[in-house]
Amino acid sequence: HVQLVESGGGSVPAGGSLRISCTASGLTSSRYCMGWFRQAPGKEREGVAAIDSDGSTTYADSAKGRFTISKDNAKNTLYLQMNGLKPEDTAMYYCAAGSISYNEYKRLDRRAFRLWGQGTQVTVS
Repeated sequence: HVQLVESGGGSVPAGGSLRISCTASGLTSSRYCMGWFRQAPGKEREGVAAIDSDGSTTYADSAKGRFTISKDNAKNTLYLQMNGLKPEDTAMYYCAAGSISYNEYKRLDRRAFRLWGQGTQVTVS
């Protein structure tokens, strides 16, 4: 059974930090592009960051300089370290995986990711 499970969300004050995790089961995450997306109430789901199978990373402009995506292949786990959090970062954060093209990876194209987790809530006040 293929599954992505996020954890680590919570409430933090503005300027604070949080690390969220996504553990994959039933698939070898190192073989796929893995990404973080978020969706705030009333808004479309948007890409935050992605890490390709070769370890290269890409970030949305809103995340550059504040967020870091990484993965531990031995643990089959994806991470998102978020620093300098702002109220506008408040959203449900989703982990996703897929075999996608380079352009889809660079664009953080959510339509290209086939496997999704259930999400973890991040609230910044």
